[in-house]
Amino acid sequence: MKHRGGKVHIAGRPFKGIKSTVDWKRNNFVMIVSRGYQSILFVLVIVMAGAEVQEILSPNCKQFLYLGTLPRGLQQQSFKKICQFYEGKPRFVTLFDTFSHIPIYSAYTFKRSDGSKKVDVPWMYEPQLSTVSNSREMQPFPSENLHKSFEDAQAVLEDYSNSVIFERGQLNPDEHQADIHDKASTYTLTNVVPQVREFNIGSWKDHEHMIRRRLNNYCRGTAYIVTGVTTSGHSIRRHNINRLGIPTYLWSAYCCTDFDHNAPFSERSKFPVFAAHGLNDREDNKVQEMTVQQLEDFLKKVTYVDSSFQIFYDNCVALNSAMP
Repeated sequence: MKHRGGKVHIAGRPFKGIKSTVDWKRNNFVMIVSRGYQSILFVLVIVMAGAEVQEILSPNCKQFLYLGTLPRGLQQQSFKKICQFYEGKPRFVTLFDTFSHIPIYSAYTFKRSDGSKKVDVPWMYEPQLSTVSNSREMQPFPSENLHKSFEDAQAVLEDYSNSVIFERGQLNPDEHQADIHDKASTYTLTNVVPQVREFNIGSWKDHEHMIRRRLNNYCRGTAYIVTGVTTSGHSIRRHNINRLGIPTYLWSAYCCTDFDHNAPFSERSKFPVFAAHGLNDREDNKVQEMTVQQLEDFLKKVTYVDSSFQIFYDNCVALNSAMP
């Protein structure tokens, strides 16, 4: 594995390098630690939301992936593929890291929407990540302190409750879905990462709005989106234990091969595929758009992925190469 220096600002204080534990904490709420490795860590739900952990994705779960193909070049023992079910139907796919307790990425299909959010949804957890279950249904967090049986492999509400810096940021945002059930299915902690508040409600939210408007207006067919994160070994701690990996960057890419060829060039040039990344920080968190190849090259430099890393099969151009 490669070690590359990154910069994370917590409460305005920079943390550089990945060599030693940082013993600073703010108000005894959040402590950040640094581990000697890098990994890439690339979606709130009503009562009957569901998720299914699968070694090999079933055909009905592959519908959320361009040509039914997962991003290539990401393999670790702690990574689990989750087909997120709600009301008996698959809604999107997540690759989840049971070590860092956050999703590596979520892959979903964009649905045209007005951007409204579903706010009356309880948070959910995935029982199959840590226990054997005959059900693929997700469960709402219990009202009593019963989470000890599953918090070894995933996040729980207490991991976020005392943080003064981070918010729960969705990788598959509900505003990119239209049906109320699709929206509800995004409210699971297996689709959530710690995002700095200023970044979550600022530049990253603006980017999500812009992508929604662009795909609403100019994508004529199915748009496939993959949104993920990178980390540099920093974690949120609870009870002196590393609980949640903290993203350094959030990144996202979409693929839409059936688009409006009469769109203005400024928009048409961003099809069939385009990408972006942003620093999960209070400052310097501008989201930069780029080609998907540029994003892949960037991720190979700032985090650990295989040399074969590819987000979309053949970079989303194979079936589109003959089009004008």
